[in-house]
Amino acid sequence: MELFDPAELPELLKLYYRRLFPYAQYYRWLNYGGVTKNYFQHREFSFTLKDDIYIRYQSFNNQSDLEKEIQKMNPYKIDIGAVYSHRPSQHNTVKLGAFQAQEKELVFDIDMTDYDDVRRCCSSADICSKCWTLMTMAMQIIDRALKEDFGFKHRLWVYSGRRGVHCWVCDESVRKLSSAVRSGIVEYLSLVKGGQDVKKKVHLSEKLHPFVRRSINIIRKYFEEYALVGQDILENKENWDKILALVPENILSCDFCELQKGFQRLHNSSQRWEYLRKVISTSQNMKNDKCGPWLEWEIMLQYCFPRLDINVSKGINHLLKSPFSVHPKTGRISVPIDFHKVDQFDPFTVPTISTICRELDVVPTNEKDKEEHEGEPDNSKHRIRDYKKTSLAPYIKVFEQFLGNLDKSRKGELLRKSDLQKDF
Repeated sequence: MELFDPAELPELLKLYYRRLFPYAQYYRWLNYGGVTKNYFQHREFSFTLKDDIYIRYQSFNNQSDLEKEIQKMNPYKIDIGAVYSHRPSQHNTVKLGAFQAQEKELVFDIDMTDYDDVRRCCSSADICSKCWTLMTMAMQIIDRALKEDFGFKHRLWVYSGRRGVHCWVCDESVRKLSSAVRSGIVEYLSLVKGGQDVKKKVHLSEKLHPFVRRSINIIRKYFEEYALVGQDILENKENWDKILALVPENILSCDFCELQKGFQRLHNSSQRWEYLRKVISTSQNMKNDKCGPWLEWEIMLQYCFPRLDINVSKGINHLLKSPFSVHPKTGRISVPIDFHKVDQFDPFTVPTISTICRELDVVPTNEKDKEEHEGEPDNSKHRIRDYKKTSLAPYIKVFEQFLGNLDKSRKGELLRKSDLQKDF
């Protein structure tokens, strides 16, 4: 993997936006087949330029205008906002209060820093293969709920380029949802609040909500390898005290001192976890309670359940980093994730802008191809050949598959409406 030097970013961005950024697919996505007049034209984009210069309320007539402005500005970051009642670039010219956000994809932002109280391998913006399992679990839990509990079909998962993931839910009906409904959805999906004030909003009991139960089933597949081996969450007294703080003292048949002594006799987190499970089970049986692993599950949820940024999801006018942006610190491209291979996704193999720009130089150029396009402008067909020479190609393919499903769904809906009109 080519090492990324942030000092080279301005020159690399010029090449990336001129020859590699997938404008055609990008426009195809955000235009949604021209679902309504001015849909793309009323979409807000924001650019972050060098030295953190931030420009909001950008909007464009078409793909060509978007291309020209991006290649002119070479933004360090692109954010996508809502579809407004008027063109965002003209927001200062409309009557006060008339400029309103009307539609946007339902989006989710999951950031590794919100897990800092429960991951031991890294902190802050740092990630490694051990803690990335948290993102794998989060994607599986949230995606299953969006698909099965809500019936949402078009879900695009995207790597942020550094320490997290985003999800864009793009169904037509979803884009029209109010802030209140969005808030209800994200509240449904939120069980653990991360950060300094860690909170879990429910305590488990026999009447376990199906969403929570199914989430636990996903976590269980990863818990031993991730939490007990990789994170070693019961390695020492400091760490097991955090676990024991989640266990109500009055439900145990032994006191905490005895439990501590038991932990000290054992050698690793896996042994201590099995010992804790045994103590909890024995305590429940002695108290004639139904023997359910509620406390075990509470610990699993506290350490592994997705932690969502609620404000990102509920606000229609909230901006979110665009797919195919470049992270200015890591140089990694914000790429779509093939959800069918989510277990194999490795953020450290995602190409950097340095890598893909260098790949353009090392791949031999077909002379006939050069002659065919001699004197032609740098059009989209030429760019397609360019990105296919690089390690960005498989990620654009994932994006194209997502767009294909969107197109099929839209055509199917048009046919259904046409058939209904014929019936009348």
